[in-house]
Amino acid sequence: MNKKSIGIIGGSGLYELAGNAQEHSVETPYGIAYVFKSTFTGVDVFFLPRHGKSHHLPPHKINFRANIFALKSMGSQCILSTAAVGSLKESFYPGKFGFVGQFIDHTKNRDDTYFENFTEKIQHTDMTSPYDENINKLLIKVFSELQTPFEGPLTMIVTQGPRFESSAEIKAFKMWGAEIVGMTGYPEVALANELGIPFATLAISTNYAAGISDQPLTHEEVVNQMEKSSVLLQNNIMKFIASF
Repeated sequence: MNKKSIGIIGGSGLYELAGNAQEHSVETPYGIAYVFKSTFTGVDVFFLPRHGKSHHLPPHKINFRANIFALKSMGSQCILSTAAVGSLKESFYPGKFGFVGQFIDHTKNRDDTYFENFTEKIQHTDMTSPYDENINKLLIKVFSELQTPFEGPLTMIVTQGPRFESSAEIKAFKMWGAEIVGMTGYPEVALANELGIPFATLAISTNYAAGISDQPLTHEEVVNQMEKSSVLLQNNIMKFIASF
């Protein structure tokens, strides 16, 4: 039987996983990606901090194509990404976990496909159900077993960043059906689907979005909430790996 392997993408506040890991510099046709390999409960874990170990990459400067390609080339059978998000609904309060079912792309000028031409074959990737149902079911099982409050499936709108959204934008996004907002969930999900990798996103609410919150939004607010949620997040991820 082939050994099981999982790719984990860490968002804001998640720059490493528990345990010893060896860093790999992975060369891809789209640039170099840095991946940390470890083994947990017999599963190979490929961890990639999307903003870099020191959070030096803003959302619009992340090399998404290299990251997803690297996880695929190292043998990831699926990818679980984490995302610190703003909430557009009162029930998804700061500190609450969730899983994503749909996305709305509101980014611009990002390299969001591997298909630069159709010289070999025409390729249009279906996005009816972009997030893997089996992984989401496993997340529900993990949340329930660890008694982690959660919601899902959630619709995430992804904005360009690095600025936060205006209150007028959030009002419009709510009318579109968005429930959470982030800056990095796209094009990761589309690229993974193009490569045929089952993909899911574990979202952590760090704040209420502009106009819903009565306070100015700050990155410190995001960091503080992620620090509060870090132990629970690690526990859920390690439980997910062990249950894979």
